[in-house]
Amino acid sequence: MSDIAVGRPVGRVHSWDLSTGVDGPGTRFVLFTSGCPLRCLYCQNPDTWHMRDGRPTTVDEVMARIDTCRAFLTASGGGVTLSGGEPLLQPAFTGEILRRCKEAGLHTALDTSGNLGNRADDALLARTALVLLDIKSFDRARYRGLTGGDLAPTLRFARRLDALGVPVWVRYVLVPGWTDDEADVDGLAAFVAGLSVVERVDVLPFHKLGAAKYAALGRPFPLRDTPAPCPALVERVRGQFRAHGLRAD
Repeated sequence: MSDIAVGRPVGRVHSWDLSTGVDGPGTRFVLFTSGCPLRCLYCQNPDTWHMRDGRPTTVDEVMARIDTCRAFLTASGGGVTLSGGEPLLQPAFTGEILRRCKEAGLHTALDTSGNLGNRADDALLARTALVLLDIKSFDRARYRGLTGGDLAPTLRFARRLDALGVPVWVRYVLVPGWTDDEADVDGLAAFVAGLSVVERVDVLPFHKLGAAKYAALGRPFPLRDTPAPCPALVERVRGQFRAHGLRAD
């Protein structure tokens, strides 16, 4: 019998919370897993970067916590979202939670950068009702400078989700000087519009609410001098996505 089957500690978890809005439809139980391969300059959760800092947690523990608010989640048309960190850094743990949630009749969402999309097998994606796909930038060089990673795996994962028919909400963090270039936004909008599974694009204005976490960890916040985007810039970028026939909020 596998460790997962008997509910032994198989995952590293940072925290969990209830949210509404951009984490999926309705009220969501959001599980934040520990560990992430990227180092996004605007990351608001630097305390989730390393798996070693997470708490060893069993699938049974997670499901027991979800059960305490299951009636509320169901009544609101919500469900469970696995976030991080990067949940695909722990694909067996993530996949089992998705399986258990789907069997319990709960809507499931996976919040991922897509950088480790090759770790999500078809069975895991079959248990996923929605993917919240964070596309950090559409310019390869800027993507690497912003995240330390490669853009190509995310685009491959997006195409795979399209081929499998898995619904997607694209998330795009708008950072002045990094992700506001008109040509880059237009290129991303054209790419996203070519995917039949994209239901919406969430343009998320950059903010500095996580700066205190960097201070607590003794690290400088890389974008401490970067301003939040003004409303006109936010609307311009949303308008670029809408011009391609996409819903953009």
